[in-house]
Amino acid sequence: MQAHRVSLFALMLAAAGLPLYIHLPRFATAELGVSLGTLAVVLAGIRVLDFVQDPLLGWITDRWPQERATFAALAAFGMAGGFILLYSARPNAGGVVPWLVVALVLLFTAYSLGTVLFYGQSTTLAGSPEALIKLASYREAGTLAGIIIAALAPTALVAFGAAQGGYPAFGWVLASLCVLVWWMTRGLWTNEAPREEPLSLGALRDAGGIRLLALALVNSLPVAMTSTLFLFFVEDKLLLPDLAGPFLVLFFLAAGLSVPLWSRAADRLGAQQVLFPAMLLAILSFAGAAFLPQGAGVGFALICIGSGAALGADMVILPVLFSRTLARAGLQAGQAFGLWSFAAKLALAAAAVLLLPLLQMSGFQPGAENSAAALQTLTWAYAVIPCCIKLIAVAMVLRLPRKVIS
Repeated sequence: MQAHRVSLFALMLAAAGLPLYIHLPRFATAELGVSLGTLAVVLAGIRVLDFVQDPLLGWITDRWPQERATFAALAAFGMAGGFILLYSARPNAGGVVPWLVVALVLLFTAYSLGTVLFYGQSTTLAGSPEALIKLASYREAGTLAGIIIAALAPTALVAFGAAQGGYPAFGWVLASLCVLVWWMTRGLWTNEAPREEPLSLGALRDAGGIRLLALALVNSLPVAMTSTLFLFFVEDKLLLPDLAGPFLVLFFLAAGLSVPLWSRAADRLGAQQVLFPAMLLAILSFAGAAFLPQGAGVGFALICIGSGAALGADMVILPVLFSRTLARAGLQAGQAFGLWSFAAKLALAAAAVLLLPLLQMSGFQPGAENSAAALQTLTWAYAVIPCCIKLIAVAMVLRLPRKVIS
């Protein structure tokens, strides 16, 4: 297993995942002048594209496995171009929304290709189904490092004198990172992929994969919602804008440190026995955030630690269960992880589509003085609704068949 290359490729992909949704609402409103409602419509439209695109990309990677190195290059350079278009190249005032759409389509398409390729080759990269937990530890460590770097980079760039919120420089930094990672990880795609049966929905259902896809979607929604609203909650509800960066570091540091602990526990006790307490920890964290008053820095720091640790379990265990399910059934993983990628991105987009218009209708305005009703809506959207959805995910875990969780 090429641990350092696995971590590096995961780091690159992570920059276009959660960090994008952390920055995008603030960036679109403050820097581009796009309303929250318009942004929600744009993201919803892109998810419609993903519905067709992600499984198709999975089929392509399965159909031509000998071209994996080419697909990896297309993903890395596509993401680099998408980051520059989104953050660094400013359109004319009249063409902001079309420009935003083009940039996001390019970025998300390249991200999808890289994710489908990377996760679809998990068993090949690990060497055996039994080594998937170890692979996941390296992969998710890289993912969390990428999230932290991309989440904090604009703030750090502003501290070094970057203009316009640090975003133009941020785009070039991320683009350079993509090119560098592509160069350093070319050796990942030299192993020959095993022969596997083409994917069919019937075979995936019989193996238990459909249940895992549904669980992945529902379980991703709470994190997607809190990530989308994180900056709003810290800056506008808690009134602690200077602590947004440290809170993000604390959250993802807790997730990163928890990954090896969850991995060992899952190997020793089983996936269900680990997922269940991790989900309960997430619920307690979401519930606690609903009762925080303004200025509650210590209380929110504890919530970041708890929810971050819970995220670590989600990131490691669910993809491993899905990979093992596919390996046991002898099914091609590219198309299957195309569906997995779509489920993850659908959760992020659904959070934006559902919550951003809700905030706008309540009268909430980022960075402005908001009414008590608007802040209450923000609190419900950030804390209470995710808590309720996580309870549904807990029920789904308890109903997973033994062949899936073993």
